[in-house]
Amino acid sequence: MSGEAGYRPGPRPVRYGASPEERQFYESLVAEHGSPLLVVRRSRIEAQYRLLQRQLPGVALYYAIKALPHASVIETLAALGCHFDVASEGELELLRPLRISGRRTIHTHPVKKPEHIKAALRGGSTTFVVDNLEEMNKLLPFRHRIGVLLRVSFRGDSVAVDLSRKFGCAPEQVPELARAATAQGIHIRGLSFHVGSQSARPDSHVAAVEQCASLIAAVNADNDNPMSTLDIGGGFPVDYDGQGLDADRWFRPLREALQRLPEDLSVIAEPGRFLVAPAVTAIATVTGRARRGDCQWYYLDDGVYGSYSGQLFDHMRYPLQVFNDDPQRQPSVLAGPTCDSIDIIAEDVPMPELGEGDLVIGHMMGAYTAATSTRFNSLNAARIITID
Repeated sequence: MSGEAGYRPGPRPVRYGASPEERQFYESLVAEHGSPLLVVRRSRIEAQYRLLQRQLPGVALYYAIKALPHASVIETLAALGCHFDVASEGELELLRPLRISGRRTIHTHPVKKPEHIKAALRGGSTTFVVDNLEEMNKLLPFRHRIGVLLRVSFRGDSVAVDLSRKFGCAPEQVPELARAATAQGIHIRGLSFHVGSQSARPDSHVAAVEQCASLIAAVNADNDNPMSTLDIGGGFPVDYDGQGLDADRWFRPLREALQRLPEDLSVIAEPGRFLVAPAVTAIATVTGRARRGDCQWYYLDDGVYGSYSGQLFDHMRYPLQVFNDDPQRQPSVLAGPTCDSIDIIAEDVPMPELGEGDLVIGHMMGAYTAATSTRFNSLNAARIITID
């Protein structure tokens, strides 16, 4: 199997060299736990959560578990008071051993099997997202136990992953769907949107907030059971390029738009990437070398079928680091451990001489990495360890 025609590893920043302490830190982790590894830093998760609270004051945060469905991440965020965005029965089950109530969740998948709805209700979820009348009808048997958020589609032109193509009703459909829900005794608690992931600019978020505010006002004018919630989704960006993302500059227009909303309208958000991407570092080991044409190939024990799967599914390019800072570098390929030719992390990347056993570090690797890794070739996934 191979998907070479549709995938090319893109450019990414590379850091050469490390302090003795930093090198010892990574090498000691491999000596203790083996390789490959994904290292989760609780302190960085907490820092990202606090940062987002400052940028979006008054907004209730629901961690999108799909970004990194790991117990240590969920436990860390729960202790901070975070709520949770679940999209499946399996994600809800992750909360049970941690004694996190389903009341702290919203079920955001707009299309659900009836048995999934029942399982979510058993788990304590009472708020569900839908985007069409057929899905709303599935909730009829439970209408006295639930609240509904109606997902609206707003296409973002500066996002890396467009999430409004597959889900969301058109804005003009909102009044009709709200009337149909009311006629059937279903309470539409509010509206939700997700313009897309890794949004380069806040413009689409701001426009969606403003349009939703107008839609909510229009529906509430003719409704005895008014909408009271706006879910602004996620998609908040992180710095994969090493250019230094100015969080305050990005969030300020969105924050100002939210401040113009009615005071009785509650706002929630579904951050995933923003909370976990900077909190995880990948450690891989060079397991083999080969000279092919003008390029030096290095084969690693992790790749795009493993922790670097986000290069395929999430369209991201992760910053890399090697300990050798020799200025003599040559065009190189970093390849993963499977037998498939698509399994290439980076190509034509300048690298100093690396030897078997040398480590290659991947940064910003918390979001949609372990979550989308596979067992192709029956290879073991990177072990996830938690520090701090």
